Amino acid sequence: MAEENFEEMIMDMEETSAIEDVVEDDYRDPLTGHIIQFVKDKYNKADTARQLDEERWIQAYRNYRGIYGPNVQFTSSEKSRVFVKVTKTKVLAAYGQIAEVLFGGNRFPISIDPTVLPDGIEDTVSFETNPEVKKAVDAEMAELLPGETLPEFKERLGALSGVLEPVIEHVKPAPGKTPTSAQLHPAEVSAKKMEKKIHDQLEESHAKKHLRAAAFESALFGTGVMKGPFAVDKEYPNWDEEGNYSPMFKTIPQTTSVSIWNFYPDPDAATMEEAEYVVERHKMSRSQVRALKNRPYFRENAVDNALRLGESYRKQWWEHIMEDNAEEDRADRFEVLEFWGFVDREIIEDQGVDIPKDLEDADQLSVNIWTCNGQVLRLVMNPFTPAYIPYYVAPYEMNPYSIFGVGIAENMDDTQTLMNGFMRMAVDNAALSGNLLIEVDETNLVPGQDLSVYPGKVFRRQGGAPGQAIFGTKFPNVSNENMQMFDKARVLSDESTGFPSFAHGQTGIQGVGRTASGISMLMSAANGSIRNVVKNIDDYLLAPLAKAFFNFNMQFDFDTEIKGDLEVKARGTESLMANEVRSQRLMQFMQVVSNPALAPFARMDYIVREIAKSMDLDPDKVGNNMSEAAIQAEILKKFQAENPPPPPPPTPGGPQGAPAGVQVQDTQGSGGGTIGTGTAPQPGEQGFSGNVGPQQVQ
Repeated sequence: MAEENFEEMIMDMEETSAIEDVVEDDYRDPLTGHIIQFVKDKYNKADTARQLDEERWIQAYRNYRGIYGPNVQFTSSEKSRVFVKVTKTKVLAAYGQIAEVLFGGNRFPISIDPTVLPDGIEDTVSFETNPEVKKAVDAEMAELLPGETLPEFKERLGALSGVLEPVIEHVKPAPGKTPTSAQLHPAEVSAKKMEKKIHDQLEESHAKKHLRAAAFESALFGTGVMKGPFAVDKEYPNWDEEGNYSPMFKTIPQTTSVSIWNFYPDPDAATMEEAEYVVERHKMSRSQVRALKNRPYFRENAVDNALRLGESYRKQWWEHIMEDNAEEDRADRFEVLEFWGFVDREIIEDQGVDIPKDLEDADQLSVNIWTCNGQVLRLVMNPFTPAYIPYYVAPYEMNPYSIFGVGIAENMDDTQTLMNGFMRMAVDNAALSGNLLIEVDETNLVPGQDLSVYPGKVFRRQGGAPGQAIFGTKFPNVSNENMQMFDKARVLSDESTGFPSFAHGQTGIQGVGRTASGISMLMSAANGSIRNVVKNIDDYLLAPLAKAFFNFNMQFDFDTEIKGDLEVKARGTESLMANEVRSQRLMQFMQVVSNPALAPFARMDYIVREIAKSMDLDPDKVGNNMSEAAIQAEILKKFQAENPPPPPPPTPGGPQGAPAGVQVQDTQGSGGGTIGTGTAPQPGEQGFSGNVGPQQVQ
């Protein structure tokens, strides 16, 4: 049985009002005319403003696909149409490195931490215990682990939990930490539970897949977009005992990626924080439009009217190019516009929508509107508190004057053109120089002959005509010069993108890149470029998306244990340090703190967990907690006591009666002492320092 629809619950909690449904068969509702025109005007404004951006994206798409645009003019002498797809190589390499940084740890790169001074929740709580309880606690650990509850602590005690049971009623709150107290951290508990809940929600909504799609468009076009969270009913396959399919439904917050081609933001805004509205263009089939009736506050009659009016989707100019099809102008689909943003109060009041009391004095109201075929499919107040537009835009490279960023393809557009030009010249020259140019003196030949040349061809000469009639000329080969210019253009592409060729498997690197130190320097420069990209994803996509999930749970989740004054952090840039380097540094640190004088100052449990993370291992599965570690240490100690290591074998060839562990000098030259056997080089042999002439050691 399906759970209660979470989205309906959300709407009820927020007292969200929606426009009433239309009368059946009323195709043109005059009351909604202002709303439809308002959404259309905003969409047209955004569509007009991004024309230049669309041209940039199409050029980037052509360079990625290896397609020449109509602006490329070939001369009549050019035969080759080769396209060197260096842009595709660099885009995929950058995308792969971004994905590796974001998901190298197999977790979504966000975390929830308590604020420095949590508001509304105690930072720590202490529990005073009697001596018996203290004895049981000390048997495992002096205090509870951060974030550990008493039931979890009892479970960790194992067999000792029986000692705790008779005196559990004596455990009472204490004003502070004392030698006989166990300490809890409620703020850390809430942060840990909230973080786990958000990670579970992101996993259920396949957020990694959508983030990868946004990262790819960010690398290619310069901008990646995601939206959410929205409450949706997720279907889980299930079969009953009789074998009948009986799916189960669970309402979860959903996040998705949005292609920039369908994203129409406020053109007057340079960031999403400044945006007054966003329009998303949907291309829906008839079944997808019909399914909207199952979602809350969609007007069923309006949906039916939109379906009766027929398919309305018309392809944009760029869709013909991307689909390699310039024939069809109309698709068998419906164009649905989704609007999120602020609308003048008068427009909403004209629709008969009840305005919440706390917004009665607002001049503009945040709403969500869906339109199709002149029908308002849905009009509701923004359910989120505080109201925000649920879209998140991550630029690959910042453009301070536009929401849309700059990608790899645009940065290397000129160098891609140069590489194509020099490669075509080299191919044409190679084809020309690889064949003979034939000259024919027709005066020496019988008129009317076919002058084409092929093996075994016979030409008839004029009787008594002097001189040679057919000549072969060799055209000079200058393709090497063209390839040298190609290589220079490729180097320029490395500099313009900040992504060196060897980073994506390119061989034949010259100059500084041929040395180990040079490669290290170039890799540091490449990591610097990726660091900026990942930082943009952290700041403009991951952090606001995680905050949106946090606010969603704070607003709509009834679990009080996950709520508190917490802080959302994006952790993508922290993964930029290679796992191998991080692991090496941790191991070096462990060697340093192995000194008995420094060991008490090291948090070994944290170090071990970080080493496991650097090796892409789950620290909870491969590592022990403090109590388990203590048990393992006792077992190991007992095993070593019962099974002492065998004594070292006697020194071969050593004198009889030598004290154990003492190594003596070998006077016989057998190699049993500190001096090994061997012979010195003789004059004339390699290694003899007195050699002169050709045999002298260099």
